[in-house]
Amino acid sequence: MALTVMLLNGASFHGRCCRHNVLLSLLGPLLNNSKLYSSYRRPGAEPEKKTSWQNADFSFKKGIDHLKTQLSLLKKETQDYLVGPGGHPLSQHLLEQTRVLWQFRSQEDLNKWVISSDVEIGGKSEVYLKLGRNNQAALLYGTLNTEVPRDGETKYSGYCSMRSRPAVGSFNRKKYYDWSNFNSLYLRVRGDGRPWMVNIYTDPYFSHLKDDLYSYFMFTRGGPYWEEIKIPFSKFFLSSRGRVQDNQHPVWLDKAKSKTLGFTIGDKVNGQFQLEIDFIGLLNDRAHREEFAYEAYDKN
Repeated sequence: MALTVMLLNGASFHGRCCRHNVLLSLLGPLLNNSKLYSSYRRPGAEPEKKTSWQNADFSFKKGIDHLKTQLSLLKKETQDYLVGPGGHPLSQHLLEQTRVLWQFRSQEDLNKWVISSDVEIGGKSEVYLKLGRNNQAALLYGTLNTEVPRDGETKYSGYCSMRSRPAVGSFNRKKYYDWSNFNSLYLRVRGDGRPWMVNIYTDPYFSHLKDDLYSYFMFTRGGPYWEEIKIPFSKFFLSSRGRVQDNQHPVWLDKAKSKTLGFTIGDKVNGQFQLEIDFIGLLNDRAHREEFAYEAYDKN
């Protein structure tokens, strides 16, 4: 245990260096129920009295098993890299016109996504995710409640979301979705007539653009019929992350790679909602020539 503490103290917890990620990956299974990072604590709440090391449970066997698993993942990634991008031959990668990213046919497919709501900030909205009828789609449903929590700080409330889990490679390395061969997002959904926001979280090469959020408003028509929605990347607009909306061409399309995809409802209408998603894919529409759907401005 003393060796574990010494190793963690010697690692830098500031920044995103590779040694830090590898160290956490190796020591992660050895530290059960321990928190390496402090969780969010609302103003006025008492801090935790116990330190993170008091609940640590060192297990050498779990560490060896975890190391074997990571080495096998690394071997598979190396083999796929030698074959071609994404484990496919280069010719297939260049000629690829469509690709299915996510489809929902089992509980394993649902486990690739996480749901959240304003309950995290003291709100009262509820959201659930389960398989639809005949296990042929994902059903996202719940109740939206715009009541603001009485904490003296929160001014707005009422949202629910569904977000894909970030892809992780061997030894806890970040992986990205490379969509450079495509120009449109393709969905098959069935909604209840309420508007949804489709979000793409990026991780560009430049630090000042880190974690930009690009969004598109998807208006479902409701009813018993499925609808297929094609969303060109040019229609996504920069919506948040503490920067002024500059209406520039989506940076993530040229210089970045996507981290995660998500759906959010927050139309300020109290009541029940539901959204069924059959699959989420990519499309290379050669007839689409538009680079940016919004008016651009020159800055001084």
